[in-house]
Amino acid sequence: MPRTFQIGDASIGSGEKTFIIAEAGVNHNGDLAMAKELIRQAKVVGADCVKFQTFIAERLVTRSAPKADYQLKTTDPGESQLAMLKALEMSYDAYEELIALARELGIVFLSTPYNPEDCDFLEAFGLPALKLASIHCVEPPMLEHAALKGKPLILSTGMADLGDVEQAVGVIRDAGCEDFVVLQCTTDYPSRIENTNLRAMGTMREALDVHVGYSDHTQGASACIAAVALGARVIEKHFTLDKSLPGPDQSSSSDVDEFRALVQAIRQTEAALGDGIKRPAAIEVENARGMRRSLVARRNILAGEILEQGMVGFMRPSTGVLPRDWSRVAGVKFARDVAAGEVIVWPDLGLEREER
Repeated sequence: MPRTFQIGDASIGSGEKTFIIAEAGVNHNGDLAMAKELIRQAKVVGADCVKFQTFIAERLVTRSAPKADYQLKTTDPGESQLAMLKALEMSYDAYEELIALARELGIVFLSTPYNPEDCDFLEAFGLPALKLASIHCVEPPMLEHAALKGKPLILSTGMADLGDVEQAVGVIRDAGCEDFVVLQCTTDYPSRIENTNLRAMGTMREALDVHVGYSDHTQGASACIAAVALGARVIEKHFTLDKSLPGPDQSSSSDVDEFRALVQAIRQTEAALGDGIKRPAAIEVENARGMRRSLVARRNILAGEILEQGMVGFMRPSTGVLPRDWSRVAGVKFARDVAAGEVIVWPDLGLEREER
């Protein structure tokens, strides 16, 4: 089992709270004030982390790179991908203010670097971890560069098969990084629920001995809740102030009310999962007295009679001899009279109760 590790004050590992990332991404539309409000609202809705994306458009796409299908649907189809991304850049000068605000509010600030230069830039701020996108899963040089920073890594695995993930994990480990999580992800915006394949988390966990989580692009909370139930240590979901805002990811993101409800649902799911030990809850121990049953005399029974099955029934409460003790008491002589309808207690049979 992989070891538990820290991202800021949060523990990532078995039995720990799910680390919930509000993926602000590029939903700030290049506006510093909007980026700050995304941080504030991520804290308000209960996210553990707010995450952005760090890139220079000219280092990310060529001038001729076409937009993805979902981008064509959500942005101006006549605009190039380069022009779209250029408008979504967050100025490097803004990061000091954004990170200071996150620290002031007590929420983890992370960002996804898209190139080694971005990774080096973020390192200077002392961020507690790096989040790598699905495209990096098949980019060994980028994986190695990030892993050598000596920070925990979170890696999405959209578009990858198990062999791709195995290779990526090997690169990360060879670079000396053991504190990381791989996230099941479907690279489509929004993605269809039937393409989610959450059981792949278990496959990766067992095959690669890694912590797993889920980066969600579906609409709604069902997939995230199911992922937590299946053992996700990290949940990431796109976050927006307003789904009607312009931008490629706004319409497929969760707004403030939706994300708040998601966080609450995840925390309720964690509470429902419990610790896995089969035992009654404290309230059940209390309730068992009134709900479970005892042996009760069906007729008047005289001292000296031998207890046989037809003489008794099972009735509430469970304050006397319990039905599970039948094999011990059957055939025993009554030590005293018992009236019809009375609960049979151990002294009625001249016996002492066995503690369990």
